[in-house]
Amino acid sequence: MAMPAMKRQGLGLLRAFLVLVGISALCSVALGTRRGSASLDERGHKHRHPGHLSLHRHRQRAGKEGQVLHRSKRGWVWNQFFVIEEYTGPDPVLVGRLHSDVDSGVGNIKYILSGEGAGTIFVIDDKTGNIHATKTLDREEQAQYTLTAQAVDRDTNKPLEPPSQFIVKVQDINDNPPEFLHGPYYARVPEMSNVGTSVMQVTATDADDPTYGNSARLVYSILQGQPYFSVEPQTGIIRTALPNMDREARQDYDVVIQAKDMGGHMGGMSGTTQVKITLTDVNDNPPKFPQSVYPMSVSEDKVPGEEVGRLKAKDPDLGDNGMVNYRLIDGDGLGMFELSTDSETREAVIKLKKHVDFETKRSYTLKVEGSNQHLDPQYLAWGPYKDEATIKISVEDADEPPAFVAPSYTFEVEENAPEGTLVGRVHAKDTDVANNPVRYMIPLYTDIEQFFRVNSEDGKITTTRPLDREAQAWHNISVSATEIGGHHQDTKVRVNIKVKDMNDNAPEFGNNNEVLMCENVALGKDIETVSAVDKDEMAHRQHFKFSLAPEVTNNHNFSLKDNRDSTASIFVLRKGFSRLTQDVYYLPIEINDNGFPAMSSTNTLTIRVCSCDSRNTILSCNVEPYILPAGLSTGALIAILACIVILLAIVVLFVALRRQKKEPLIVFEEEDIRENIITYDDEGGGEEDTEAFDIATLQNPDGANGFLPRKDMKPEFQFSIRPGAGHTAANSVDVDDFIKSRIAEADCDPTAPPYDSIQIYGYEGRGSLAGSLSSLESVTTESDLDYDYLQSWGPRFKKLADLYGTKDSIMNDDDDDEDS
Repeated sequence: MAMPAMKRQGLGLLRAFLVLVGISALCSVALGTRRGSASLDERGHKHRHPGHLSLHRHRQRAGKEGQVLHRSKRGWVWNQFFVIEEYTGPDPVLVGRLHSDVDSGVGNIKYILSGEGAGTIFVIDDKTGNIHATKTLDREEQAQYTLTAQAVDRDTNKPLEPPSQFIVKVQDINDNPPEFLHGPYYARVPEMSNVGTSVMQVTATDADDPTYGNSARLVYSILQGQPYFSVEPQTGIIRTALPNMDREARQDYDVVIQAKDMGGHMGGMSGTTQVKITLTDVNDNPPKFPQSVYPMSVSEDKVPGEEVGRLKAKDPDLGDNGMVNYRLIDGDGLGMFELSTDSETREAVIKLKKHVDFETKRSYTLKVEGSNQHLDPQYLAWGPYKDEATIKISVEDADEPPAFVAPSYTFEVEENAPEGTLVGRVHAKDTDVANNPVRYMIPLYTDIEQFFRVNSEDGKITTTRPLDREAQAWHNISVSATEIGGHHQDTKVRVNIKVKDMNDNAPEFGNNNEVLMCENVALGKDIETVSAVDKDEMAHRQHFKFSLAPEVTNNHNFSLKDNRDSTASIFVLRKGFSRLTQDVYYLPIEINDNGFPAMSSTNTLTIRVCSCDSRNTILSCNVEPYILPAGLSTGALIAILACIVILLAIVVLFVALRRQKKEPLIVFEEEDIRENIITYDDEGGGEEDTEAFDIATLQNPDGANGFLPRKDMKPEFQFSIRPGAGHTAANSVDVDDFIKSRIAEADCDPTAPPYDSIQIYGYEGRGSLAGSLSSLESVTTESDLDYDYLQSWGPRFKKLADLYGTKDSIMNDDDDDEDS
């Protein structure tokens, strides 16, 4: 509230000052006018006082002796007018006065004003030339106005002087406070900076005229933020004012800067802005462990790589300045433990490097160091930037499983060794202080066929059956040892058992045991080289021996030569072989493996005689081509057989399709003993109309619609009609019973077609005792039948009763007439 009051008081003084300045200016203008007129009378071309424009007419004078030419001088004397801005008086402000030398004061001169603001802001008295400002002017909106003045004849409006421009300048007053256009401001400065360190520069602007007075002359001062910071009055540069400002103690500071015009004197206007200054971190703090000794413990059953414990050194610095690196520098546990750093929490993690044993060593000591990686040379004297701590690790006892003496075992056993043969022995012991006994077993999944067993007490492994090396040369099993008592923990060890080979397999041919030989083979030709294989292992320098079997030693066809390299060659002893005489020869050969014990076997080599060309290329090894007459080739025979098979398949398919066709359900041959009655609601054209209907369509109305009736096989025998059926129908009183009886007969007839029908009737042809079922000729045919029973059949048969009873009624009427 104090500042607005002071501002209002300052504005009041300013207004009084402006009024005085205005009055003084007016007085000066009046005095200047008088002085100008007097001066004009004396010299005629002197400048007038500011605020007064005067016109002087220069005349050309001619002497009697001759005409003298004079240079024409300007009639308008140019000057500037000044108007104080923000004037709020009751009357318009007198800006100045225009006056022409031709104006004699009788009112025949008219002054005209044009240009910026003429007629709206500035008005002129056309008689006196006085210019007034009718509106309050703001220099910050427009600093000057350009106007044009002219003097004309009042009666004729003819210009008496040429027009001339002049400027009206708006004089500034201090009506705008300073402003910080870019505030609020944010700045950063390193902590521990020296006094006077520049933080930032703030700049305020003042809309007032900087060239006029002190309205725009600014002075900066600090209102808030002392004693930590200061500001230079003329430049606005903010600097640190205290040494050793610690970010860890206080990080943010709110500073208020003021800018005041009028050079900072009383009555000036001011503006403020906020500056938020943040201290940035420097590495000025060393790391520090909160404890000097860290106790930790680890169980002896832990495996390498498991975590033992954590510790962390505190550093209040930020980022890289507060990053701490750890390392182990001393202690008897350097070989048993290792250290790593958690990248997220920046903690030192102690991990187990090797197995520890409670029974061997029960405690370890480590010394760890934490140090800063990024050091600031400016603050090295404040070091050292590292700290040390001691870690004491105690080993805890755990119930451990038994431990085998060896990490794995390898044994050998003879092939075909009898059951119960000792293979080897494994041994495990309890490493705990209790030293409990151990029990052994072979897990079933490692010895599925159970070739071995282990003694549960002493760990001896024996066989359960003879082993065959050729079936399985190695057996890989596991033996587990379980501590008796405690937590029944067990451990396993790998046992590899090799089956040693015995020479228990005889050798045999290693390749094909059939040889193809040409008929015209030469005498002494090597026709084959045979080799042998043995499932047993071959000893060093051991080879197979070949010889002919004793029963063929003296044969005259072939001989054998042992090459002493586990192969033998077969030679021909004669020539002139013929397939017609003998096409196959069997040569038994004995093979000995020369082992211990020696094993031998007799293998038969089959030698087939073949037909060859002159280049000994085998053509055929079969005897049939010589027996069969020459004919078609094998390819031609195969083609002929294929064609025959295809034709047979087509015939079979055709016959099958023919058999699938069935006889039609309704047969229309004349020989059919059944009659089909077809009902249709249409009136024909009489017997002479032979083109009105298609008889085929009438016989099978379903065929016209494209519907094919179901076809079934015609029964081989007809259901015999009961004798006397025709008479029964004639003598029956109830036709419904007759119809029902025929329906029952059709339902019970196994030879009837598989559909419900009552349109099949027996037809015996002409001359039958039953007669025709049709009633078309009943009226004209002489008949002795009595149809009176139709009257008792009910209303449905009344029409028939009337038709068939007409004759009797007429005859009775005639008899009555005769009697009368």
